[in-house]
Amino acid sequence: MRTRFESIGAYTPSTIRSTEDVINALSVPRALDLERITGIKNRRVHNSDPENYESSFVLAQRAIENCLESSGYAAADLDVIISVSITRFTAPGQYCFAPSFAAQLGAAIGAGKALHFDLSNACAGMITGVLVLDRMIKAGVVRRGLVVSGEQITPIAETATREISQPYDPQFAALTVGDAAVAVVVDDRGDDDDEIHYIELMTTSAGAEHCIGMPSDQTTGIAMYTDNRALASESRFLQGISRMADFLFETGRAWESEKYDYWIHHQFSGPAIDYISSLTERHFDTPMPQALNIYADYGNTASTSHFLVLREHLAQGRIPRGSKVLLIPEASGVVSGHLAATISRLEA
Repeated sequence: MRTRFESIGAYTPSTIRSTEDVINALSVPRALDLERITGIKNRRVHNSDPENYESSFVLAQRAIENCLESSGYAAADLDVIISVSITRFTAPGQYCFAPSFAAQLGAAIGAGKALHFDLSNACAGMITGVLVLDRMIKAGVVRRGLVVSGEQITPIAETATREISQPYDPQFAALTVGDAAVAVVVDDRGDDDDEIHYIELMTTSAGAEHCIGMPSDQTTGIAMYTDNRALASESRFLQGISRMADFLFETGRAWESEKYDYWIHHQFSGPAIDYISSLTERHFDTPMPQALNIYADYGNTASTSHFLVLREHLAQGRIPRGSKVLLIPEASGVVSGHLAATISRLEA
């Protein structure tokens, strides 16, 4: 059984907020050169007007609609819907845990008969969802399904701008985020031109000091606290590189023989991505594939980042048919891994 990406969709809000605006809102703006540290110039922010509110749910639904526009399947054809959003806003100030986002989204798009469930794995959520769906298809449980994430995550940045009072703060990473949604359909019609070759994820305890939740003053919204030094440590990145080297060896592959055309990292920091690339090149002693990035314009869009990069570059005609793309997750928890796929159908 061979799987493939059958279609992809995305939605990003129209409101743009610059890094300069974010920093100027801090009580210590001159102490942080966020744009230099991360390479992020702008990010998209949801519409907060109650009449046109872009909740996590609304963002996800719009991404699904965009995905199905280019799909050969209608919503009713889907066997399963998997929602992987970190954030679960359904209205201003309303955070929903039940019923599942997947069930609500299925009902909203007319896929009420599909299996449905939510899962959350930090910024590796979309790749985790695709892994689960890939395994379900190969096990013969379903033939096609959809993985979706709507991230209305900029409220953590709003909390951070109010509470950060010193140059180093556990909420620093929250200043990088932007809102976005993505959706992909995966089915059982893979072939030489379109195939998900492999997906592997690994979770370790190193640098796992991370959480999203209510800040001390629960009237101020949600916050993200992260041990930034642990998350950006060389040892953490080397663990993921070493695990991929082991996987390639164990499956009779080599980095050079895989001939990746492009690779996509989690969009949390341009310099960090460059650093990971240099470590990987040093480990495998070979040049790395071309990196695809959008962090300068969209920032860190949490679980949606890899597929938003893919969707944006496909829309701009920058990925030729038959390209082999490698997605590398970097998620708090700590989650690392890889997803390799050859894509042609998505160009259409």
